Amino acid sequence: MHNRDDHGVNYRRIALVAGARPNFVKIAPLVQALRRSHDQFEPIIIHTGQHYDQHLSDVFFSELAIPSPDVHLGIGSGTHAEQTARALIGIERFLLDHEPDFIICVGDVNSTLACALAAAKCGIPCAHVESGLRSRDRSMPEEINRIVADHTADWLYTTCADAGDNLRREGIDPDRIVFVGNIMIDTMMAQMDRIIACDSPAQVGVRRGEYLLLTMHRPVNVDDPEHAGILLDIIHSLTARHKIVFPIHPRTKARLSDFGGGEEWAGRVGRGNLILCEPQGYIEFLALQKSALAVLTDSGGVQEETTMLGVPCLTLRTNTERPVTITEGTNRLVGLDLDRILAVLDEIQFPHPVRYRHPRFWDGKTAGRIVAHLARVVTSKARISRTHRVAASTAPGAPGTPGIQVDEMGHIAHSLQV
Repeated sequence: MHNRDDHGVNYRRIALVAGARPNFVKIAPLVQALRRSHDQFEPIIIHTGQHYDQHLSDVFFSELAIPSPDVHLGIGSGTHAEQTARALIGIERFLLDHEPDFIICVGDVNSTLACALAAAKCGIPCAHVESGLRSRDRSMPEEINRIVADHTADWLYTTCADAGDNLRREGIDPDRIVFVGNIMIDTMMAQMDRIIACDSPAQVGVRRGEYLLLTMHRPVNVDDPEHAGILLDIIHSLTARHKIVFPIHPRTKARLSDFGGGEEWAGRVGRGNLILCEPQGYIEFLALQKSALAVLTDSGGVQEETTMLGVPCLTLRTNTERPVTITEGTNRLVGLDLDRILAVLDEIQFPHPVRYRHPRFWDGKTAGRIVAHLARVVTSKARISRTHRVAASTAPGAPGTPGIQVDEMGHIAHSLQV
């Protein structure tokens, strides 16, 4: 669709789909970058409503200065199939009615999957931001969402080199892969002054550097009675030595209450050192991360945030789709292994500083690189052919070309298919 505003300026309509808390952090810099290019693009925000609680949705729009959604689908909670189906129906209806020039999905939630599928069915060019991340654990719903979105979308924006390697091993045409960096880091760097100034540790009753921060939400940990029981035992053991701040999702709280014998589980396992609080806003939660002795989590985004903040991260999983946070960052995989957790905490407390570095293109300029690429492919004839997406020369195991890269100044490093 070719649009013209009241002043005769041509622009293209770019729809951005977000449904859950991490998505809002990722679309914020994209919306701002697209609005700065108002002579080329008009961003349209579609909120699927997968997360709808005020603590998980509205606060992010206000804190990150994201305009109110243009479209709110209100899909609500439900099973994975129910959420995906409602989002798919709503996004398809929007695409058929409004025919945007391009649509962007981010992350790995059900709304991501629905967006990629709807775009493919309706013939709307689509990009997936945060492509190529793989845990190789197909029991995780997010892993299925990532794989399907990547094999369905037209353009794949990656956060790190190993994500591009994953895509090429799966036979993805290298010309669809664009290494742009980590969009979440754009938001973090833009908000860093506010994060530093925020004293959320004091607000929850702890001193900076004297507590562990815990987050848990993966179904494999909180929906499985055996794993939930192990988690409660870990909390019980750790609170003998540390204060633990646990911003707890209502669903996680309900599950642990069910498996722990009622609401009193927090007092029983916490020994007074377990501090439960509501899910935090973006600024408050990053401030809690920044001042923690260490963070224990099963969240992929937290693994990335702690790497940027230089805070030790203990991931309570046996795999990660973000291995760069281990090879270059502050992350350790510890699973639900108490002995391993205690050993890593001992190492952190008596030592030498944590050694880490910021991965390439985690520099706050990712949104600019994405918009530079969009300016090339959306406003010209450089459209990828939907019938030539899989490169025969890049079958699994075969060497591939490095894919498209966009440099620090937003310049595309080599030519696209035209």
